[in-house]
Amino acid sequence: MSEYYQHVLVAVDLTRDSGLVLARAIRIARRNQNARVSIIHTLEPLGFAYGGDIPMDLTSIQDQLDGHARDRLAEVADEHGIPREDQHVVVGMPDAEIHRFAGERDVDLIVVGSHGRTGFALLLGSTSTGVLHGAKCDVLAVRVGADGEATE
Repeated sequence: MSEYYQHVLVAVDLTRDSGLVLARAIRIARRNQNARVSIIHTLEPLGFAYGGDIPMDLTSIQDQLDGHARDRLAEVADEHGIPREDQHVVVGMPDAEIHRFAGERDVDLIVVGSHGRTGFALLLGSTSTGVLHGAKCDVLAVRVGADGEATE
């Protein structure tokens, strides 16, 4: 194992804080011999959200959500110079998809945003907690506050 991170994965929720989390990850990557930075956003399948109780084809709506997420991810990532081939939108359960991606792409640091709520599960948020508990690499939770400033 290298003493430097070589591939940093930034998991974002596409809120206004996503750029702050990505900026922190980029600074870390630069300090680690310009490690590769990938950014990922996961969409939960609509069937999960509605428990399969809707008797209709949700494919076109899922495709619209996917397209919107890709556009929004590109806005965040392009602003920070992340090439399109390192921008990823995937469909599935967020923590599982982040773990899968990290394992397949030799990620050695996952960076996620967290909100300063109380209680351990609320401290990081459910996705961040799931990422932390199942990760096979280091995880950094970047605290994003109500004032929009990222703090560690």
